[in-house]
Amino acid sequence: MSDKPCCSYTSPSGKKCLETDMGSGFCFWHDSKFDKSGLDLTQKLERYAKKGGLLHGLQLKRANLSGLNLIKQDDEEGYDLSYCNFYRANLSGAHLFNNKIANASLMKANLHDASLHYCDLKNTNLLGVKFNDSRIDNIDLGEHLLQEAQAIKARKNRQYDEARDLFEQSEEIYRNLRKASENQGLFELAGNFTYKELRMRHAQYPKGSTKQITSSFIDMLCGYGEKPENVIRFSLSLIICCAICYFLFGVSYSDTILQLSLDNTWQDNLSALLNSFYFSVVTFTTLGYGDITPIGFSRFIAALEAFCGSFSLALFVVVFVKRMTR
Repeated sequence: MSDKPCCSYTSPSGKKCLETDMGSGFCFWHDSKFDKSGLDLTQKLERYAKKGGLLHGLQLKRANLSGLNLIKQDDEEGYDLSYCNFYRANLSGAHLFNNKIANASLMKANLHDASLHYCDLKNTNLLGVKFNDSRIDNIDLGEHLLQEAQAIKARKNRQYDEARDLFEQSEEIYRNLRKASENQGLFELAGNFTYKELRMRHAQYPKGSTKQITSSFIDMLCGYGEKPENVIRFSLSLIICCAICYFLFGVSYSDTILQLSLDNTWQDNLSALLNSFYFSVVTFTTLGYGDITPIGFSRFIAALEAFCGSFSLALFVVVFVKRMTR
């Protein structure tokens, strides 16, 4: 057994490195002060991984890892590269299928033509990453990006300038992911990233500003053109709200006023309510049978519903076709 001191690195998960201390307290792989800029470490890292070395917390800033092949054949779990620092590392053409690169930094790394298929990238810094021709389908980013989670926390602490900067960084990351998805023909994934990109932009608007209110309305209405189900929910909500208004303010049917009245029996009020729903649907779809007509304030509501109805139907077709043609 060697009497040489071991690397003092211990990962946040409690795993210890058993490599030899280089004199700085850390081994070659975990020494952040050792300049690895431009060093071709591809084969050396592959051998280190295959012999079972600790891959947590590797310090590989600016290292040349072009063509790196870290794939575990016939293994459901890939290599665990959590807490690693790949800042500005050259990972072009790297094969990282099914690996875990969580709580790490890929900031400004070159991932051109790399395979990140099924990679776990939760809580990893992806700012400035070059995803040109990278395979990013089925990557796991978690509920929020690293910067996005930090921005939400900063906003809760009323640190609005810091939160705005972090939301801007998150928008940039989602934009890069969206462009990479579009280039690979992953249009459904691109749609998801588009929505998140616009949500990050929305978060940067001043609270209560015209831009924020407009953005919130568009999100509610159609999810920035990415969610046809939002159009359906909006349409149903509008039909129900207008139907209740017709029931309260009254509509005319065969010279009879259909309206809520405490003097009527519950059967008559129920019939008036159902007819109000019928009239609301007919008005929303602009069919206009003419058997029921609005009176008084109900006319204004009917005009507004007819306008919104024709707009919503056209919007649904546009958003639905956009999704389906992907």
